Amino acid sequence: MRKYELIAPCHFGMEAVLKKEIIDLGYDISLVEDGRVTFLGDEEAVARANVFLRTPERILIKIAQFKATTYDELFEATKAIPWEDYIEQDGKFWVAKAASVKSKLFSPSDIQSIMKKAMVERLKQVYKVSWFDEDGKSYPLRVFLMKDEVTIGLDTSGESLHKRGYRKLVSKAPIAENLAAALIMLTPWNKSRILVDPFCGSGTFPIEAAMMAANMAPGMNRSFTAEDWTHLVGRKIWYDCMDEANELVNLDIDVDIQGYDIDEEIVKSARENAVLAGVDKLIHFQQRPVANLSHAKKYGFIITNPPYGERIGDKDVLPELYREFGAAYQKLDAWSAYVITGYEDVEKYMGRKADKNRKIYNGMMKTYYYQFMGPKPPRADQGKH
Repeated sequence: MRKYELIAPCHFGMEAVLKKEIIDLGYDISLVEDGRVTFLGDEEAVARANVFLRTPERILIKIAQFKATTYDELFEATKAIPWEDYIEQDGKFWVAKAASVKSKLFSPSDIQSIMKKAMVERLKQVYKVSWFDEDGKSYPLRVFLMKDEVTIGLDTSGESLHKRGYRKLVSKAPIAENLAAALIMLTPWNKSRILVDPFCGSGTFPIEAAMMAANMAPGMNRSFTAEDWTHLVGRKIWYDCMDEANELVNLDIDVDIQGYDIDEEIVKSARENAVLAGVDKLIHFQQRPVANLSHAKKYGFIITNPPYGERIGDKDVLPELYREFGAAYQKLDAWSAYVITGYEDVEKYMGRKADKNRKIYNGMMKTYYYQFMGPKPPRADQGKH
């Protein structure tokens, strides 16, 4: 089997979670950088990483790395790459995204067009043609420049991996599915513990938690660009990977996962999303304002993304909203709360300082993940709660 170096970009601040996921999947890490983790794997790893990893944005096959401080250097180094090993003669190829940090070459559009020209020149010589129809399989590329070091990756995923295929209906400012999964993984929550999201929106936190509880692979209900690249990753590998994913699913479990929202229409769309994800039997959704947040049992978890007045709601209503949230949380005996928000007065209303506070970029917005930790349940009770 062919050996690859694979790059998995992720949300800034989530590298450690992704690294652990990759190791748990059975692959060796070669590099951890801001916003991405590089690891070693074979053809099977390309399929399994796409299907099973919950936290990355996409999986790239690392094609090349070189230094370039001028556009001539970029052109020549790109042209020297054996593109014919990857791209078939009728393939459609393009640089889907170029990003540059602290580099002399900083214009994404110039980087994209010069690299495309260099690839065309190379492939014209190899395939002995003067024109490419580009009406075959798709080969999107992604390029990162960091301090004049150019890294080129072939995008095996296509649509971003946060698109699991279940979220057809969204609330106004939904959290990305892969970020929601990573935030859940940063908590000690497991399927034997209660989980409530009092601002559930389109249901992302409860659905991701239910998928984890049922051992349901996030990519089992979608397709990937590399499925067409039979010369790079055999079709049978994808079939075997999907079979593995299907065999691991266990919906016959007893869980307490709940999602509340004040908006009845949004609750309805969260339910529909859960049906599409195949986990509707595992989640209880309900229209309920945060002031009515309560639970009879101890040692539960709140994991939530409340409004914070950027794209949704109005800043004026936030103090009252967070005051109600804080008051309800304080009545929950021995519960933990994990809150991702851009609102800065959270601790004031929660009635205590967060045990941990982590800066996270949600899209381009700077937010904080406040972690209010409750006590651990006694050992004998752990299975019950």
